[in-house]
Amino acid sequence: MDRNHHQRPRSSSSILDSLGEELIGILTPVSICMFTVVLLVCLLNSDPSSSSSFSSIATAAYSETDSDSPWDKLLGALLNSLVFVAAITAATFLLVLLFYLRCVAFLKLYMGFSAFVVLANLGGEISVLLIDRFRLPIDAVTFSILLFNFSVVGVFAVFLSRFSILITQGYLVVIGVLVAYFFTMLPEWTTWVLLVALAVYDLAAVLLPVGPLRLLVEMAISRDEDIPALVYEARPVIRNNNLVQRRVWREQRSNHNDDVENSEAVTVVRSEISVPLIDDSSSRPESSETFLEGIGLGSSGAIKLGLGDFIFYSVLVGRAAMYDLMTVYACYLAIIAGLGVTLMLLSVYQKALPALPVSIMLGVVFYFLARLFLEVFVVQCSSNLVMF
Repeated sequence: MDRNHHQRPRSSSSILDSLGEELIGILTPVSICMFTVVLLVCLLNSDPSSSSSFSSIATAAYSETDSDSPWDKLLGALLNSLVFVAAITAATFLLVLLFYLRCVAFLKLYMGFSAFVVLANLGGEISVLLIDRFRLPIDAVTFSILLFNFSVVGVFAVFLSRFSILITQGYLVVIGVLVAYFFTMLPEWTTWVLLVALAVYDLAAVLLPVGPLRLLVEMAISRDEDIPALVYEARPVIRNNNLVQRRVWREQRSNHNDDVENSEAVTVVRSEISVPLIDDSSSRPESSETFLEGIGLGSSGAIKLGLGDFIFYSVLVGRAAMYDLMTVYACYLAIIAGLGVTLMLLSVYQKALPALPVSIMLGVVFYFLARLFLEVFVVQCSSNLVMF
């Protein structure tokens, strides 16, 4: 009883000391991704009606037109979301099967190929649009060489751990921006219903015992292997006795030899450093659930956020940017608040949590509140010269 009594103040102080730093570590790339998508939307396709011409698997079941009634648009959006979520579920279970069969090399090649296609194809299309928008003088040969080199370096930076972490994180943000921008071209009703459906799917896939993402992570933990996936990882910084320890890309998880290079101010630890937000390892035995990481916000060491979370956060604010910048501010604050709530829940439950549900639900609610009520209030105040 006395030991537990003395541990509680230390746990609460651990939350207060690390929560802000952990949140900023993941907040910065998320904000950069969302800001870039909003900027691209404002520059390239400010007309929301142009989204009806964009076709993908998310619009395979229903193609929205302006002449359709709201009820038809809602039913069509629900059908599109059902098809898209079903396709994602099937693909994730296929990933679990391939990982179970130890086809890791094939998965890495597929992920590398996917990253190359995104950087080369989607990046090339957006680059052409920007070149045409700003009338930049560049020939086709030079553009092709630069694009090819940019894409190849991106593949190696994401899937090889010898690159600088800043380069790797930068390319992950770029991939998120490229994919999110093209998702903003979906029809309006399909976009909002799809975001809600993906939030529900993320909740089920991570928390349910038979969820595909949970099965994948538990299998990786039992084998002590890394999952070949596009995951952004924020590095924790721990200060002990006026020394700074920064976690770098791990080379061998089984290597527990503390090869530490000492200097006057910085100590770089080559082996993995586990830094939970609540340090209660002495009062609770280690379990697979305690160190469940890699999906959403992980509870060990660094915070891990899937690239899909980056993408759909940015889709939400990008879609809001097609209506008004005031709704962008409201959605951005809601998403950041959702990340903070998720991180607080992470520090309490000490297990992997989905990062989409809270942020997406708050973002959607704040979008419609800002569009239906806040805009009317601001317009009335402005028309009557009321300052606030």
